[in-house]
Amino acid sequence: MAEATFAPNDLIVSDVPVVTRNVTIASGQNLKRGAVIGNITASDKYILSASAAADGSQTPGLVLAIDCDASAGDVVAAAYAGAGLDASKLILGAGHTAATVEAAFRKAGAPLYVRTLK
Repeated sequence: MAEATFAPNDLIVSDVPVVTRNVTIASGQNLKRGAVIGNITASDKYILSASAAADGSQTPGLVLAIDCDASAGDVVAAAYAGAGLDASKLILGAGHTAATVEAAFRKAGAPLYVRTLK
């Protein structure tokens, strides 16, 4: 498996408890910290969530906690399962906005909160 690296970018905001979990990022991707990822139901691997997908990944579930280069193979990486996140720092897949991602987190009951800072 390849490596993943941490690069801080002020993604975390507020005093919401931070919870991470390790997930498998599917091969063929090079994702940065803050990428909103969804779970491919058939493989239980994660990819950048795009609203038009039909494999389960269309539903945002987690936010990548570290830069992750899975271009050469699957990578296990940390993802935020709970946190307050700066909307301007999120990396969104096609068809998603900060509002649609926040709505998906609320619907799932996930303790991930998207904040718009001024």
